[in-house]
Amino acid sequence: MAIHSVHFVGIKGVGMTPLAIIAKEAGIEVSGSDIGEEFITDELLKKAGIIPFVGFSPSHLSGRNSNIDLVITTGAHGGFNNVEVLEAKRKNIKVITQGEAVGIFMNGAIFGRKFVGISVTGTHGKTTTTAMIATVLKGFGLDPSFVIGTGNIKSLGSSGHFGKGEYFIAEADEYMTEPTFDKTIKFMWQHPKIAVITNIEFDHPDAYKSLGQTREKFLEFANQLPKDGVLIACGDDPQVKELLLDFKGRRITYGFSKENDFVVFDVLKDINLSVFGDHNRLNATAAFIVGLEVGIEKEKIIKSLTQFKGSKRRSEFIGLLSSGAAVYDDYAHHPTEIRETLKAFRENFPESKMVCIFQPHTYSRTKSLFEQFSNSFNDVDTVILTDIYSSLREKPDPTVSMLYLAKKIGPKALFLPKLSDVVEYINNQNFGNGFILITMGAGDVYKISEKLKLKFIS
Repeated sequence: MAIHSVHFVGIKGVGMTPLAIIAKEAGIEVSGSDIGEEFITDELLKKAGIIPFVGFSPSHLSGRNSNIDLVITTGAHGGFNNVEVLEAKRKNIKVITQGEAVGIFMNGAIFGRKFVGISVTGTHGKTTTTAMIATVLKGFGLDPSFVIGTGNIKSLGSSGHFGKGEYFIAEADEYMTEPTFDKTIKFMWQHPKIAVITNIEFDHPDAYKSLGQTREKFLEFANQLPKDGVLIACGDDPQVKELLLDFKGRRITYGFSKENDFVVFDVLKDINLSVFGDHNRLNATAAFIVGLEVGIEKEKIIKSLTQFKGSKRRSEFIGLLSSGAAVYDDYAHHPTEIRETLKAFRENFPESKMVCIFQPHTYSRTKSLFEQFSNSFNDVDTVILTDIYSSLREKPDPTVSMLYLAKKIGPKALFLPKLSDVVEYINNQNFGNGFILITMGAGDVYKISEKLKLKFIS
């Protein structure tokens, strides 16, 4: 497949930006379009010299873009019904989705290369684990290519890279390729030699009917591994345990339990991680095993893991309020992610008063996991709930409201619908040195920090 020019529809998406960067670094001409709203990927695109069109128009596929070979789109912004996608089809330009593109890039044929694929999947921890693995391989001088669904990663300098090495590392998303027209699970497009499964939970009620069906799809993905491949899986996770009963290939398990092939505290006893929490200890252990599998010496892996400084929107320190409180931001949006992340903060800051500002993501998830959400904030002193951030892939559901959740949680919960309401509340409270404020969610809640009275920014 000889490709000289690629156009990305929805280029600011965290799954699209790293692909655009890879294509650009590989010498392919790149263009793209998206809405004018600020995204966490804006800085990376600018750094790569990619200036997106604002909005969507058929004209973006004409003029200087008349010779586009390939259009890559997402499930958002209308998916296959986006006006630019329709225009591409009218012009007989090949159109693929972001999920399919990751698989094609990993295959390497588009670049005239052959990669060894490393895929990281799971309901939680994909981004951090993928970033850790890329950091380990980079630290050993292997110069891997990688696709990581976030903004900037300090130890890597970007979320996407076209390396000179043989390895291609990618997050393997468990959501649908295109919700309306192609319900193939995204990770099925990937055919790695090494696969990591961090955990399995019910997170996408619009994509799966049950937890059992979710596990079955993960098993289907694992069964795509070649005979000489390996599955690295968290043996502490109940659903992963179930999956391993039916998986016939080579496997390596990790976790806190002594029953695993690699036990977290044994692996990490000589490693001082810069990121905190049991969830990150698990992520680091998975990365350690991958490092061993590709032939990196233990001491080199340890050195690289100590250099990992976290990823954008993963327990990220933002700065200090003028009144003294520390502000952090995190992407957690599933009840388990929220609970484990806040538990880690509590362990790391045992004497602090903790305030979590949570913005739920999607009506379907909030409704299906309502009871679990109500028990996710036990480790904070105050939880502020905002309106649900409606994904571009679904319609609002008036039967679910954060006001109901606030009442369910009890006196420590406060419902402030708009982000502007939250900003006003925080600026008026003058939270002092003993407070930790954590903005949390997969929407645009992170933008609150731009409006707060900060005296120090990281």
